[in-house]
Amino acid sequence: AIAQEKVQLKPIVQTAKYFRVTPPLRDMEQITPGIRERSWKDNVIRNEVNIKTENAKENTSIDPVVQHRPGTQQNGRGIDQNFDGVNNVNGVYPPDTDGDVGLNHYFQMVNLSFAIYDKTGNLLYGPVDNSTLWNGFIGAWTGTNDGDPIVLYDELADRWLASQFAVNTSNGTYWQLIAISTTSDPTGSYYQYAFQFPDFNDYPKFGVWPDGYYASFNIFGSTYNRAAAAAFERSEMLTGNPNAQMVLFDLPSGSDPFSMLPSDYDGTPPPTGTPNYFAYFNDDAWGYSNDHLRVWEFSVDWTTPANSTFTETMNLPTAAFDHEICSAYRGRCIPQSGTTRQLESLSDRLMFRLQYRNFGTYEVMLTNHTVDAGSGIAGIRWYELRDSHDGNGWQIHQQGTYSPDNDHRWMGSVAMDINGNIALGYTASTSSSYPSIRYTGRMSTDPLGQMTQTETYIIAGTGSQTGSACRWGDYSCMSVDPASPTTFWYTTEYL
Repeated sequence: AIAQEKVQLKPIVQTAKYFRVTPPLRDMEQITPGIRERSWKDNVIRNEVNIKTENAKENTSIDPVVQHRPGTQQNGRGIDQNFDGVNNVNGVYPPDTDGDVGLNHYFQMVNLSFAIYDKTGNLLYGPVDNSTLWNGFIGAWTGTNDGDPIVLYDELADRWLASQFAVNTSNGTYWQLIAISTTSDPTGSYYQYAFQFPDFNDYPKFGVWPDGYYASFNIFGSTYNRAAAAAFERSEMLTGNPNAQMVLFDLPSGSDPFSMLPSDYDGTPPPTGTPNYFAYFNDDAWGYSNDHLRVWEFSVDWTTPANSTFTETMNLPTAAFDHEICSAYRGRCIPQSGTTRQLESLSDRLMFRLQYRNFGTYEVMLTNHTVDAGSGIAGIRWYELRDSHDGNGWQIHQQGTYSPDNDHRWMGSVAMDINGNIALGYTASTSSSYPSIRYTGRMSTDPLGQMTQTETYIIAGTGSQTGSACRWGDYSCMSVDPASPTTFWYTTEYL
């Protein structure tokens, strides 16, 4: 159904406030990771959950697309490489694990640190504080290392994007710092940009698109329930133009979107002129007539940026789901072995990424979120959306809730390869087992809505998170290798 209300928004247009070209990263002074004083965070980074959950009522209906039987097929090659990434060298919870794969490298960023590997797991650089990347970039953020990092490989340009926010600044301003590699070598030099935001630009999520780098944010100042979407001028940032622009739609306080994801393409680029798509979900327990996904379109005009638009275009009813795993404060519902401390499910939002693929005759987007798969067991609801070029726009082609047993599964990330096969990675835990990293998947010819591949452990955890923190990650990332586009790379955490 086409959305009945289309909010008309005016963009904020600005150029980067600061810019510089760095020396090669491998020659810059490295900032060694360590435990930092972080008490300031309690007064600034509130780690809010969706404010709409305050009025949520538990939905006791049965998930109609839940998959209770495990897959039994073994069509894939299995695990080719499996190596540890950056350890919790900064003592930070949650780690916000993210990473992406290029032609020759794997670049991983966690909350405050990053490292670069070759594809066989050899450490080429790091781990160092993320602030190493901004060392010598002087501004209100100087000396900060505030977290929420994102790293993405720009396949079309053979470049790297690394970004994090700066909010604990010397003058109370808020910034998004973005670094674009000047070559394909992630250990080489970077173009650095600083874009200022009107309030705290929390939970940034990025996507690569031919006409821009797109990002979503949860913005808060005096009120929290407010989202924003931005487009950064990719063509100028790739050439090191210090006047590269940002087009920002700062949505009105109290508007519906929350924790949106921008689309991030793999493989063949979208057709010229295709807007970037943003998506999020609503649970009918929040007062809506049904459970649904909402799709917005961001059409940027770099010639006349004020003509850019950000508009809701699709409201897609989903199979019924209940996002609330239990009624515990902040969704602390996930049990672990050896402790009564339970972990936050973060089930109020879509999980990174909103992957896009162009198959020529149709286009695809994939995403996932955590739901109650029945009896308070966390499962992964995943979706494949398709635009079949039939005039009906995006539709849900298939969906399923993966929960083959009584183990809790959450913190997922899903992606599709060049042949239409899907891989789904996640964390699994029970009251008698430690949080562990697993994956499953499906072949393109399998019955719709089913993960048919045998569930496989990437690593079995040997510890539970028993400290004061109940937050287990904020996101993970499933990527597809551009040099071997039937190979998936997945990163998340374990203890």
